[in-house]
Amino acid sequence: MRQVSATLSVTLDGVVQGLGRPDEDTRGGFTHGGWGGRYNDQVLGREMGRSMSRPGDMLFGHRTWTDFITAWGNREDGNPFTAHMNAATKYVCSRTLENADAWQNSVLLKGDAAETVAELKAEDGKDLMIVGSATLVRELHAAGLVDNYQLLIHPLTLGTGMRLFEGPAPLTEFELTDSVTTTKGVIIARYSRR
Repeated sequence: MRQVSATLSVTLDGVVQGLGRPDEDTRGGFTHGGWGGRYNDQVLGREMGRSMSRPGDMLFGHRTWTDFITAWGNREDGNPFTAHMNAATKYVCSRTLENADAWQNSVLLKGDAAETVAELKAEDGKDLMIVGSATLVRELHAAGLVDNYQLLIHPLTLGTGMRLFEGPAPLTEFELTDSVTTTKGVIIARYSRR
């Protein structure tokens, strides 16, 4: 059985919306986009490289997959993240996409995400890594399908925005398996389901 691991950047008050740039995700009138960039450093880069170096397939929600196409899909810059993203099989959960032809090695999973991911997880194959896609992560967490979290906990609060664990979900216990603190105060915490 495949493992499902989720990597998300989160604020102290649980916000996961709009990390990268001001216009990334303005749903709900969110005005704090781009909050994560000032916390990048060599430690964060090294740890993300370590995560990306593990062989595995990617799992995305429609919105994040579309956004990542712009960031990664057309680059050929020697960046190891670019090479990993383009080479990996990318499964896209969507009820509205017609196809996943816009980015190489992408496979569309139509219908209910929890059902399609549960089927995919039960198959033999590489482990599945989610980067971002908070809505998808919440749905999979509620269905008991997320095995591991890598949370990049940023030392700030925003007060508004989409939070990682909103809505109903089962009681789930995790074990802290590793943690690293960056020079800018980001705690990279890795958890595995008990």
